[in-house]
Amino acid sequence: MAHSSSPRSFIPMKIAILTVSDTRTFEDDKSGQVLVDRLTAAGHTLADRAIVKDDVDAIQAQAKVWIATKDVDVIITTGGTGFTGRDVTPEAMEPLFEKKMDGFSWLFHKVSFETIGTSTVQSRATGGVANATYIFCIPGSSGACKDAWDGILSHQLDYRHMPCNFVEIMPRLDEHLKRAKLQGK
Repeated sequence: MAHSSSPRSFIPMKIAILTVSDTRTFEDDKSGQVLVDRLTAAGHTLADRAIVKDDVDAIQAQAKVWIATKDVDVIITTGGTGFTGRDVTPEAMEPLFEKKMDGFSWLFHKVSFETIGTSTVQSRATGGVANATYIFCIPGSSGACKDAWDGILSHQLDYRHMPCNFVEIMPRLDEHLKRAKLQGK
């Protein structure tokens, strides 16, 4: 079983939280606050936090700002992953991915099943990488945020987690971009 007891030192990640909702404000955004509380308690840095409407252009606009800066290592979105007409987070984010992280969705559903059973099929949680920035899109319930953080992200965003984690491969996420630049592309 994987564990976090290693001689490595903790490396804080710079994490941005994006709540996708037509109705939430910072005052009543419980899901976004759950993520903020958990990431800061773990020792990470809240790089930024925003709330945008369930609109592809609005979601992409905010994500593109964060993807373009070195001040954000990870983007976590909450909300907009269901099946209603307004749920468009995967449609907004997946076109930005250079690489999709199929394992994140699979593992999220496994963790979520333990909490909510078959209702987990109502989520289109997704993850990927864009411009050396990790992106995770999770449902808008505070329970789903807890499941995603506690069951997956707290481990994978911790450099001490063994046998491997997302932090240790960060320096190599943009190798293909560097290679293309060297080749004049």
